[in-house]
Amino acid sequence: MEDHRFDGRERRALCELFNELGPPAATLIDGWRARDLAAHLVIRERELVAGPCLVLPGPFQRFGERHRVRLRDRREFGWLVERVRSGPPPGFFRIGWVRSLPNLNEFFVHHEDLRRANGCGPRDTFAPGFEAALWRNVRLGVRYLSRRARPIALELQWAGTDEKVSVGRGEPALRLIGPPGELLLYLFGRQTVAQVEVTGPADAIAIVRATHFGM
Repeated sequence: MEDHRFDGRERRALCELFNELGPPAATLIDGWRARDLAAHLVIRERELVAGPCLVLPGPFQRFGERHRVRLRDRREFGWLVERVRSGPPPGFFRIGWVRSLPNLNEFFVHHEDLRRANGCGPRDTFAPGFEAALWRNVRLGVRYLSRRARPIALELQWAGTDEKVSVGRGEPALRLIGPPGELLLYLFGRQTVAQVEVTGPADAIAIVRATHFGM
């Protein structure tokens, strides 16, 4: 996967926005400010024990969150941002497929979390290669990220193209249509801001809109 460079672009753009907006800036994540998000990104890549706990349930997640809050409160915002900007440390997060998949998702979604919570809105255009990388991640991640919507079948379509991906059995009960980045945001639980057209039976739409997508 030669497109792992895209995660670096999103990382740098997010750091520029961090510095522009400052530590108290809002995010789309309930209760989090920019300082919280920056601390999360540092813990995720640089804490070998606490980092993996951020995506685990129950006591593991609480352990990871305690470490994140401690780092947030002990370090200056500028220090946190520079740690994020400096890139992943040697090891797992430098592996090509990790950069192309989970890292690209992480930095794209969190970049949009900060942008859209502060009135920046969606970006107008993306390079074709970048959109193709986001679409690939939609295709690879849709089954897991939409698992709580089952047994409703879903079809996701890249707006303006014939590119589609389906999950679930039978005829799709719901169709989600949008650009790859907007579909990715929808799958990561940002349904309220993702510019995605949702079509299908009213009862299925109601269920999906109440479903928690994402990790």
